[in-house]
Amino acid sequence: MSTNDRKQVHPYIPNTVPDVQRQMLDEIGVQRIEDLYDIIPDSLKLNRMMDLPPALGEYELQRYVEGLLAKNKSVKDVVSFLGAGCWPHFIPAVCDEINQRSEFVTAYAGEPYEDHGRFQALFEYQSLVAELVDMDVVNVPTFDWPQAASTSLRMAGRITGRKHVLMPRNIDAEKLMVIANYIHPDLSYSFVDYVGETGELDLADLQSKLNEDVAAVYFENPTFLGVIESQGQQIADLAHSVGALCVVGVDPSSLGVLKPPSQYGADIVCGELQPLGMHMNYGGGQAGFIATRDEEKFVMEYPSRLFGIAPTIVEGEYGFGDVAYDRTSFALREKGKESVGTQTALWGITAGVYLALLGPHGMQELGQTIMQKSQYAAKLLSEIEGVAVRFGSPFFKEFVVDFTETGKKVEDIHRALLALGIQGGKDLSGDFPALGQCALYCVTEVHTQEEIEQLVSAISACVACPVEGVMSV
Repeated sequence: MSTNDRKQVHPYIPNTVPDVQRQMLDEIGVQRIEDLYDIIPDSLKLNRMMDLPPALGEYELQRYVEGLLAKNKSVKDVVSFLGAGCWPHFIPAVCDEINQRSEFVTAYAGEPYEDHGRFQALFEYQSLVAELVDMDVVNVPTFDWPQAASTSLRMAGRITGRKHVLMPRNIDAEKLMVIANYIHPDLSYSFVDYVGETGELDLADLQSKLNEDVAAVYFENPTFLGVIESQGQQIADLAHSVGALCVVGVDPSSLGVLKPPSQYGADIVCGELQPLGMHMNYGGGQAGFIATRDEEKFVMEYPSRLFGIAPTIVEGEYGFGDVAYDRTSFALREKGKESVGTQTALWGITAGVYLALLGPHGMQELGQTIMQKSQYAAKLLSEIEGVAVRFGSPFFKEFVVDFTETGKKVEDIHRALLALGIQGGKDLSGDFPALGQCALYCVTEVHTQEEIEQLVSAISACVACPVEGVMSV
């Protein structure tokens, strides 16, 4: 090996050895590695060497990355009222203790090659979520709520044989982007309007858009804008009147105080597991669930894994394992309902631990605490001159705050808040311009009375300040 060749060999990547590379290239019948990329148009290729910094040693690299990470601010550094799909909740220590056990933590998707209780843990998770949403069957978690909603709609399309779905116009824009991409080209979609005064779905508009091509009506409760949808049964009845399914997305932390969707006509329930014991992470702390009745037409359309319980040959002993595994793409890659790869099984185990810890009474107490605190925050904010809380309907933990009459932009108010160590809500002015200068604020069990009043004082000072961006509290 020449000196130049040695410089190109990476100490931890065997395939960088020139002799090994040559053997591999000869085996597949090409002369150069670059020949493998001939299919890529030249217009998409970089026509120069990359200007990369010199390689760093392990210690230097560690210091560099730690320096980058130190620039971040977490919810430990600021008081956060930001939700919109990833919410600040208290995480009991036992959740982290269990999900970090070696039986469950692996390098890939919570899938060890031996079962050291994982199947039972996931069965228990499914059972607890099923009890919470009052359904029979729950899947091993998907990546997040958007994927769970997407798969739920595709399931509805396969069950009904229809090609169109209706969705609420007040859906989260980022969630819509995922759904639109995931259901294409098998399903098309259109929107149902919401009533401006209440924030609830416009039933007249829904009825006008229902026909025999509609596979499902999808709505959320609470809605993305925080409103509790009181018309669930009416929406489900309208969907069923044309043979469509009713798919409801739900925040499970609300189900200690709100009726589960199954009790007002939902055929498929989906939602986000993050409130159930998962820390907020930049991209990693999300997991979605899907739940249905125990009917073959639903069970056989799940693309993801389901775990069940069955007696073994030993009397009194039970085992846990896959239900109808052949319907998945794991078993029949080319014939699966959908191509399902990595799943967030570890978060399912975590959610099971959280639900087992709180129990029914704990979930009820959680829901009541959240509603009391969110109502208190909304009341104080609405007393600030020029600030209003939108929509006349009840809400759970999120609500829309309207700053339009203050004459200030949401982004300016939030920039001023951040300077005081407060993370404001989600700016809605871009995704929902018709609402004006509005933001979605989130209040949960972790927010203290002092923190809520600190937020109110800071916003009050900001909107009263005549000089943009300058304020004191």
